Amino acid sequence: MKNKSLYPKNFWPVLVIFSLVGQIAWVVENMYLNVFIYKMFQATPEQISLMVSASAISATVTTILIGALSDKIGKRKIFISAGYILWGISIIAFAFVRVDVLSALFPVASASAIGVSLVIILDCVMTFFGSSANDAAFNAWLTDSTENSGRGAAEGVNATMPLIAILAVFGGFMAFDLNKSESWTAIYLIIGISVLIIGALGIFLIKEEPKALSENNSFFKNFFYGFKPSVISKNPLLYVTLVGFAVFGISIQIFMPYLILYYNVSLKMDNYVLIMAPAIIIAAIVTILYGKLYDSKGFMKSVIPTLIMLCAGYVLLFFFKSVALVFIGSLLMMCGYLPGAAVFGAMIRDYTPSGKAGMFQGLRIVCQVLIPGIIGPAIGAKVLENAEMIVNDDGTSSFVPNENIFLAALIVIAFLAVVLIAEGILIKKNKNK
Repeated sequence: MKNKSLYPKNFWPVLVIFSLVGQIAWVVENMYLNVFIYKMFQATPEQISLMVSASAISATVTTILIGALSDKIGKRKIFISAGYILWGISIIAFAFVRVDVLSALFPVASASAIGVSLVIILDCVMTFFGSSANDAAFNAWLTDSTENSGRGAAEGVNATMPLIAILAVFGGFMAFDLNKSESWTAIYLIIGISVLIIGALGIFLIKEEPKALSENNSFFKNFFYGFKPSVISKNPLLYVTLVGFAVFGISIQIFMPYLILYYNVSLKMDNYVLIMAPAIIIAAIVTILYGKLYDSKGFMKSVIPTLIMLCAGYVLLFFFKSVALVFIGSLLMMCGYLPGAAVFGAMIRDYTPSGKAGMFQGLRIVCQVLIPGIIGPAIGAKVLENAEMIVNDDGTSSFVPNENIFLAALIVIAFLAVVLIAEGILIKKNKNK
């Protein structure tokens, strides 16, 4: 059994608290910011795609920059705590992006057009602070704080947090009418203040080794380290895994920006929260178990079942619209998505060179966020470019997401088979050394 003393003091409380609160903030950004600009400012699929892509670029540049900087300084705690505090403040700023406020400030201009532009800009600002704190510093701290033999268990807990965060946000949002601007004001204030408080608590909770992690490497060497051909040639399995993770992420990002809108607008499921909650709870349990499965069975035997479940979920969501079958499809999709992400994440951590965790967080985010965040939503927007339009009560029009987003996601997963074949060959070579 793993010796608990190998973990830093307060490891599990810090992992759970900072991962959960961070994921709650990301859920609001990734799943509800799209709903916000759709309902408040009648955003188009192209505008939603632009917002997701701009945020992905911001996250990538930030993570590479701050990951390398934290390696050079040899500190994670300051970036985590200060980052969460500023992250919270940036979320609070969204509370003031309202049609009535914008109309008063810009009486001649279109409040909707200005609103969409402001949300995209603020999203990039929020992503800068969130990626500094969570994607770069917190994830590097997690890699630093775990041993190879226990990363699957820690990654299983870490990967469960997005599901729990979705459940918490879905449940919390039930109290709000998302068609009213005052509801969004309250949401942003609650989430922003919570993130800010957690950042302040991090000053006292987070423990780390006081040594520098990157020895005497220069900042710019750290910044570009993961992209050097010599590093790639020395770590082929890591890079093939990253490519696979990118293809996996593209599939997810085709439908994810439109998922809630699909439930709410297309299927007219006002009670989608109650339908999704059991699916999320079950998927959370599966994700925790999958962390241990990875530790005992390895990558290939644990990743393939997740992809089968993901594809089965896509098929059901594409062909059926009844509540029961949408629930089953959503359950399978969630049970494929989050455990799959956990397995890829654990594999990447296991093959990250020792002492280089911060340098590789940027490379990880390129494959986990940037590539999927640009290609996935663009495919989704293309699929929905001729979607049905509806007229809102205020006379404006909005698009209606359709089931074709799940078909496109399924097609992309088929390309992942090629990557997995290459990865299987590399794993066998690695074992024979």
